[in-house]
Amino acid sequence: MASRSMDTNQISGQIETSTEKRERKFLRKAKTAFKYSSSTDALSGVKVLDLTRVLAGPYCTQILGDLGADILKVERLKVGDDTRSWGPPFVGNTSCYFISINRNKKSICIDLKSNNGRKIIQELALQSDVLVENYLPGKMEEYGLGYEDLQKINPQLIYCSITGYGSSGPYASRPGYDVIASSMGGLIYVTGPEDGAPCKTGVALTDLATGLYAHGAIMAALFQRQKTGCGQRISANLLSTQVACLVNLGSNYLMAGQEAKRWGTAHESIVPYQAFATSDGYITIGGTNDRQFRELCSRINRSHLSSDPKYLTNALRVEHRRELVEELGKTLSTKTNAEWLESFRGAHFSYGPINSLSEVFADPQVQHNDMVQEVDHPSAGTLKLVGPPVKFSGTGNRIRLPPPELGQHTESILQERLGYSLAHIQQLRDSGVVN
Repeated sequence: MASRSMDTNQISGQIETSTEKRERKFLRKAKTAFKYSSSTDALSGVKVLDLTRVLAGPYCTQILGDLGADILKVERLKVGDDTRSWGPPFVGNTSCYFISINRNKKSICIDLKSNNGRKIIQELALQSDVLVENYLPGKMEEYGLGYEDLQKINPQLIYCSITGYGSSGPYASRPGYDVIASSMGGLIYVTGPEDGAPCKTGVALTDLATGLYAHGAIMAALFQRQKTGCGQRISANLLSTQVACLVNLGSNYLMAGQEAKRWGTAHESIVPYQAFATSDGYITIGGTNDRQFRELCSRINRSHLSSDPKYLTNALRVEHRRELVEELGKTLSTKTNAEWLESFRGAHFSYGPINSLSEVFADPQVQHNDMVQEVDHPSAGTLKLVGPPVKFSGTGNRIRLPPPELGQHTESILQERLGYSLAHIQQLRDSGVVN
């Protein structure tokens, strides 16, 4: 075992010496296309080293895990991912938040500040296809675990960094969280009631979108590696993702100089396209063209509105938004959600109730889509999880493993992946390198 006084360069040299045969074999593989295993899971055989925590990174790696990748989640000693303590509610000692984004992963606890901890990461990276991290820019380089460091020992490695604002620039060193990036990127500015204050979205959409972008970039890099045999670095960040997600609002500003504003549930360019109060709740209706608007008016017995010269086209309906929405609202408030849903059955315009979570999971379409799945947890019993939303005709996308307990797989990973003896592992435990 390397002395804790050794620097990272010495450790790297020791790894390269002790694993020379494995490295030569790995480099030979780089000259040929990467071959997956014969499993029906699309990413079976792909090894991912996950050094992320909180939401964007873990959401990205969970998607990869659902598709069959082998995810090793590296966590801090004794504490683990921050979200383990983000509750209540908890199941046992683990928060429901953590459970929601960490299935299909194995947990290993390593002290990255120690020389031997960094040596373990280097050895795991040597045999990994993908590494995902969301440390502040420069921190992984400080540990000797940056892309340039690891690319030297594993040229096929795809190294994905997720940051708040980018790896360089005036904000690069700032910590980044969803609510800050969504504030700076315009999402919160355009969210909320028309005449009210800006509002945070109910879930962390900027984090989730960043995780999705990162997952897609990793998939593209894996495909590219099949053609070149080489890995590459991927940089994703919350702020850029949120700016990209402004879509039509960003285009309106850049092309027409139009500043965005808050519209509540309404749409600035389509009327009617918003939620309306009913006698017992809310229902959202989208009449996105003239034909759909005429059908809506007919189904609520207000056909004369569709022939009113003020409402003949969408542009006119946008111009006369307030009076039209008031007229529609008066009628829609006279019946319950259930009554309107029955009246709209078979309609060509889109509609749906604003559901509470109990109503979401009781919805027959959600149940038909098999969105709630169960998995057995070693200490918490049976867990109910929201399953993957995408179905494949010939590829798995499924929950295979429950969210791991903290450090649950430390020993097995060190034994099976790196060939460490039990005595060596105990030495590492005793010196505070792993647990």
